[in-house]
Amino acid sequence: MHALAQIAVGLVAALHVWFLVLETFLWTKPFGRRTFGLSAERAQQTRALAANQGLYNGFLAAGLVWSLVAPEGLALPLKLFFLGCVLVAGVFGAATVGRKILFVQALPAAVALALVLASR
Repeated sequence: MHALAQIAVGLVAALHVWFLVLETFLWTKPFGRRTFGLSAERAQQTRALAANQGLYNGFLAAGLVWSLVAPEGLALPLKLFFLGCVLVAGVFGAATVGRKILFVQALPAAVALALVLASR
């Protein structure tokens, strides 16, 4: 069960690295605009906001990776904190931006959190 929890945490971290790339580097590119349904003009207008959001996703990914390599006494609190942050951000995003965020961000975090708690 521990290995499965580790894999789930790693997958959530990888998702957030991907969100960082999408929001920071691909936002104004055709792929990024298609992903978020943005016109070229709107993507250009919101570029700085998206980069900021991407940076925060990178911080979440960094914290989750840290939780995977941290010593045993620190790993669990880090996992709980960063997965909790991802879960709250996903629920808030779903409520304020779009329901899809619930499934793309909050659900993977909730599954990983459940696996981490079950593997204790």
